[in-house]
Amino acid sequence: MDIDVSKFFNTCLLFVATIVVAKLISAFIVPKSRKRLPPIVKGLPFIGGLPRFLKGPIFMLREEYPKLGGVFTLKMFHKNITFLIGPEVSAHFFKAPESELSQQEVYQFNVPTFGPGVVFDVDYSVRQEQFRFFTEALRVNKLKSYVDQMVTEAQDYFSKWGESGEVDLKYELEHLIILTASRCLLGREVRDKLFDDVSALFHDLDNGMQPISVLFPYLPIPAHRRRDQARKKLAEIFARIIASRKSTGKSEDDMLQCFIDSKYKDGRPTTEAEVTGLLIAALFAGQHTSSITSTWTGAYLLSNSKYLSAVVDEQKILMEKHGDRVDHDVLAEMDVLYRCIKEALRLHPPLIMLLRSSHTDFSVTTREGKEYDIPKGHIVATSPAFANRLPHIFKDPDTYDPDRFTVGREEDKVAGAFSYISFGGGRHGCLGEPFAYLQIKAIWSHLLRNFELELVSPFPEIDWNAMVVGVKGKVMVRYKRRELSVSH
Repeated sequence: MDIDVSKFFNTCLLFVATIVVAKLISAFIVPKSRKRLPPIVKGLPFIGGLPRFLKGPIFMLREEYPKLGGVFTLKMFHKNITFLIGPEVSAHFFKAPESELSQQEVYQFNVPTFGPGVVFDVDYSVRQEQFRFFTEALRVNKLKSYVDQMVTEAQDYFSKWGESGEVDLKYELEHLIILTASRCLLGREVRDKLFDDVSALFHDLDNGMQPISVLFPYLPIPAHRRRDQARKKLAEIFARIIASRKSTGKSEDDMLQCFIDSKYKDGRPTTEAEVTGLLIAALFAGQHTSSITSTWTGAYLLSNSKYLSAVVDEQKILMEKHGDRVDHDVLAEMDVLYRCIKEALRLHPPLIMLLRSSHTDFSVTTREGKEYDIPKGHIVATSPAFANRLPHIFKDPDTYDPDRFTVGREEDKVAGAFSYISFGGGRHGCLGEPFAYLQIKAIWSHLLRNFELELVSPFPEIDWNAMVVGVKGKVMVRYKRRELSVSH
């Protein structure tokens, strides 16, 4: 009996010793247990925070940020999404090299839309070269020729309005922007002859990007089938246009031509399939974002007489100086209008979430001095829609106040480079930012010079359900033709 007791005692002792030794070893050898992991958003077993995320990430951020601070993790099934909110913690998000934080995995759902062999369907070195093609297509000398086309499109479009009437501004601007994009990006052949066909195909491509597509881009649903058929037809149309340009030796001033003429570092020219994919990516990146931002710009200007007067006065000054001329250089002088667009974009960035996939562990320090370790394998997210309204950066953040960007205030630089992130920033900042501002300025300078406008519907609400978050419902505006009188 005594032997059994001592045996049992020794076994227990050995067991306890093993646990203690294991704990000591893991403490010294396995650093994971010492990790200062971010707090976790409360959720349901297994599915975690998925229901709250689907209800709307911004609503979840509004609830969790005051409780958990600028760094926290949302668990969804086997995935962890760690949010970095605010410039103090998001610098690594914007500056990290692709080997540490990558776009490729999180934006895979774009591949069926953009097509094979471009952007997120190629390795990083090829993608960098393709982004160089975009950069070259958006150089200042190219932008100057695009501006002339933008101005012409705006003049043609608004010449069809009557002497007075009521319009849905959102609808009008969506249509004008797709016309402008097809002229500047897709080329004269599409704009002059194939616009209706191509526009309908882009509509199917667009509707093929559903919230479910982010998780299951190849699910055999009708919207995806229409997307794939539209993609195939667009490829055929552009193949014919490219072949025709090459055979006749014709060269045009548009992005299509830039992509046709682009060459990789090894001297290889772009293929027809690549040119088509790059064009689709360019149109997707710019079309919704520009039409949404120009609509919000209008809604705010027509609801704020102070700023409406300021932008009209600016147009008068420019007309005194340059007459009726509107080109790249004249648009560049429109500082007041620029700030009004920038402020609409601060309040309503169309891309409310930016995502990366982490390939290495990294650490961040919050503005309160808390340090957190973000593990490899997490999806890392930041939110322009939320970060652009942080009260420690922007005074009265929910108020429309374009003067916050004037010299002396410059709230967009209060906490460094990533205080204002409507266009992203760092390594993956938006290449189309100058193009977007020029396009919206070209439209609004024309409207301000030629019409008296009045918002007749209530101030619009935000459509949180859209993939690119925009304006809900109609934005009804009453217009009357007038020419700005300039005192000489």
